[in-house]
Order: sequence, then structure tokens, then C-alpha cells
Amino acid sequence: MQTSLPHLIRLTVFFAVVGLAVAGCGRKGDLDPPSAMATKEGDVSKPTKQPGAVDRPFLLDPLL
Repeated sequence: MQTSLPHLIRLTVFFAVVGLAVAGCGRKGDLDPPSAMATKEGDVSKPTKQPGAVDRPFLLDPLL
């Protein structure tokens, strides 16, 4: 199967644009600081609950 050069260039540009769009998705801003209790105990590796946050289980939680 042989493709023409303009077709190959269009595919490359398309996938580059899609890749940049996907890489740009996400949450904008700084990371959330650790809670005061976590910094007092000295262990910031454990996730802490933010006030008002609802803990909803996710399908892939058992894998983590």
C-alpha cells in the first residue's frame, strides 16, 4: 500500500495537533498544598482529605 506524500504530511500534522491537544488537557494551576495535620506529623506522602471533599470510589481504585 503506497500513500502519497501530501497525504502522509496531512496525517502527521493531524496526529501532532491531536497529541498537543491531549497533552494540554488537565487541571490548570498550582498543586494543592498538604494539609496542616500532614505537615505537623511530618508525613506528606499520605493523601489527606480536603474539607468538603466527597470520597467517591473509582473503578480502578483496587489496582492502586
